[in-house]
Amino acid sequence: MNNPSSKNGFYELIDHTADFGLRIFGTDASDLFKNAAVAMTDLIVDAELLQSTHTCSLRISGDDWADLMVNWLRELLYLWTVKEKLVHSVAIESIRENEIVATVRYAFFAPRRHVLKNEIKAVTYHQIQVVDTGNGWQAQVIFDV
Repeated sequence: MNNPSSKNGFYELIDHTADFGLRIFGTDASDLFKNAAVAMTDLIVDAELLQSTHTCSLRISGDDWADLMVNWLRELLYLWTVKEKLVHSVAIESIRENEIVATVRYAFFAPRRHVLKNEIKAVTYHQIQVVDTGNGWQAQVIFDV
């Protein structure tokens, strides 16, 4: 498994037995969820090499911030594993504790341009955290690999 570096400083890897995790940072909830999407993509391929040519709209719900984060990342992982769509960037239309509405810019996987770094099987609830620290937002997510 490759260890991606956070070139932009909005996420960091967390050591976790048999799986791996991310700690993601954002100035507010919207920024946090955008950064989580790009960070997960950057675990799969080098997100900086993506050229987005398509968009799709998503409406995701959850019981609270943590559940919303898991459901959000699971939907984005579904776009990758089933449709080979890699998230380039996200525009959040609205976000609250139990729903996110967003437009996702994505690129289709191109084997000649994109090198797979890691395979993510699932986004888990294990040790999930989404917190408004009062000085920005932070999330912790563990992935099954």
